Amino acid sequence: MSKNDELIAELMNGSEKMTDRQKNIVVAAVEMFAEKGYSGTSTKEIAQKAGVAEGTIFRHYKTKKDLLLAIVTPTMIKLLAPVIIKDLNKVLNKEFENFEDFIREMVANRAEFLNKNGPTVRVLIQEIPFHPELKEQFIKHIGEEVYARYLQIVKHYQDKGEIIEMEPASVVRFTASVLLGYFAAKHVISPAGWNDELELNNTITMLKAALDPKK
Repeated sequence: MSKNDELIAELMNGSEKMTDRQKNIVVAAVEMFAEKGYSGTSTKEIAQKAGVAEGTIFRHYKTKKDLLLAIVTPTMIKLLAPVIIKDLNKVLNKEFENFEDFIREMVANRAEFLNKNGPTVRVLIQEIPFHPELKEQFIKHIGEEVYARYLQIVKHYQDKGEIIEMEPASVVRFTASVLLGYFAAKHVISPAGWNDELELNNTITMLKAALDPKK
């Protein structure tokens, strides 16, 4: 099992009904999906990594899609949603001097979370856009609550005159897309010669320039 995936470790520990073979299959699938993507991974490769026959996978999961859902759905519902919300509240419940400080703290908070749960989160980032059922689960268990909190924060900094007067929902979507782009580039694309400090500073500079009410 990947050492930097606490979510999968917790899921495995709490899955008493799963056999050791099933657990090996799930862990192997997470690592392979994270490395090669869902569409680029075959059940044969997962079986080889898990140390089981390919037929064993299909005794437990009818299709590769069922295997993906068996990983992502319980992880999202039982573990990821409460962990994300609880972890985010460390930042969302804190008062910051300005919007830039909030963004930097939020990025640091999410970076720590990704370092601990890289493979599972990478699978989510890669696969949610292509599987409507995963997107629906994400919105239901994570997106709605987090979105509402971000709206409150944007309104707070607009009242302080630090963010342009615009629909808060539009500001949230823009900020989220910029930060997701930063994290996707860092953790999914992983370009050679990545300078994280420089890229983060450039990302925040662009955000500030776009949202500056004085421009």
